[in-house]
Amino acid sequence: MAEMNHLNEDGTVRMVDVGAKNETERRAVAVADVTMQSATSDRLFSGDLPKGDALATVRIAAIQATKRTPDLIPLCHPLQLTGVDVSIARTESGAQISVEARLMGRTGVEMEAMTGAAVGALALYDMVKGIDRSALISSVRLLHKSGGKSGEWNRD
Repeated sequence: MAEMNHLNEDGTVRMVDVGAKNETERRAVAVADVTMQSATSDRLFSGDLPKGDALATVRIAAIQATKRTPDLIPLCHPLQLTGVDVSIARTESGAQISVEARLMGRTGVEMEAMTGAAVGALALYDMVKGIDRSALISSVRLLHKSGGKSGEWNRD
């Protein structure tokens, strides 16, 4: 594991200077799982929830979150995202939210993808909590990143 450089020579926390890094195409994919009762999942994917179109709401929340990541995660750089895609897939236990973030830049988009997936999961919980308080958000994780000096990484 490479040394983290979020500390200056005095040991004070700082934002890393990425000015000398080359701009490369960067991409990251993260997911979050939301477990829910099967009846809730049925209603979610049929569009029959009391709060309206949950899937559209989750997509918008996840996209907004990717754009607001530096406001939420203290040492993240503000980034010029070139694209964000969000999908919600039905799983055996409920739903999985997948967020792909892309840019051409000097630093990666892993935190943006993970923040989008996490906030998407929170928005989904908010949409179903009125009928299923037992819904559970779990396992927010990075699946893929590419670009930059470290190249490509994939979760096994």
